Amino acid sequence: MSAHAERVDFGRQIQGPSALAGDPRRFLDLTLTLAFQEFKLRFFGSVLGYLWQLMRPLMLFGVLYTVFSLALRAGAGIRYFPAVLLLGIVIFTFFAEATGGAVTAVVDRENLVRKIQFPRLVVPAAVVLTAGFNFALNLVVVAIFALATGVRPHWTWLELPLIICLLAMLALGIATLLSALYVRFRDLKPIWEVVLQLTFYATPIIYPIEALHRHEFLQRLELFFPLGMIVQQARHALIDPGAASAASQIGGWDRMVVPLALIAGIFVLGLWVFNREAPRIAEDL
Repeated sequence: MSAHAERVDFGRQIQGPSALAGDPRRFLDLTLTLAFQEFKLRFFGSVLGYLWQLMRPLMLFGVLYTVFSLALRAGAGIRYFPAVLLLGIVIFTFFAEATGGAVTAVVDRENLVRKIQFPRLVVPAAVVLTAGFNFALNLVVVAIFALATGVRPHWTWLELPLIICLLAMLALGIATLLSALYVRFRDLKPIWEVVLQLTFYATPIIYPIEALHRHEFLQRLELFFPLGMIVQQARHALIDPGAASAASQIGGWDRMVVPLALIAGIFVLGLWVFNREAPRIAEDL
């Protein structure tokens, strides 16, 4: 081997582990372990424990229900509007917690990333899974509240696993994309905080989609956005089967291809970008 070739080989950058590091089982085990640890540490030393986590959506629900329903009559004529509002808040809380927490997840664990060889995808996936634990517990509260306000079980509840799957795919896709890009672009955190605020008001949560009946274009535009579609379909499936489904509001099942394709595209894009960036994350930090 020539001296030039030796210099080239010696100067080659050392690549870190990839997103999955070729071991899906290890990835799943580490993700579960890290997520459970984060979930326990979040309430460590707290007297009320999980109740603090529950208070966030409930307090937001109380404020928004008082202002928009009682004062502004935004939910007038909408069946089970309190339950619809609480469900929308819980869904958005999961989305915001999963994506917002993932933005700085890799950077916050810089010491872990630099010193230990493990599948890098574990970091954002654990953030999403931890948010998923809170989401599951909050859904129990939503179910109790809904039943107490007159909602009755219906066969459309069987759609819940599909709705959760779509929501998880959307959140994980955005989480992996943001966590990978934040390593290089630190402006993403304040930008995403603004985006989350805009997303909350652009999604039919504090107002029913029927409120936009005079603006058909805006109605469909909100449902082309994946989170808006998920919130509307969750309302139809879990609270009021008599309410319009996302497909009927958007103009037919053929148009549902748009939000579903966006979810799949965001999921694939996030994983692709994270997998591309994963081997050099430690170096960029």
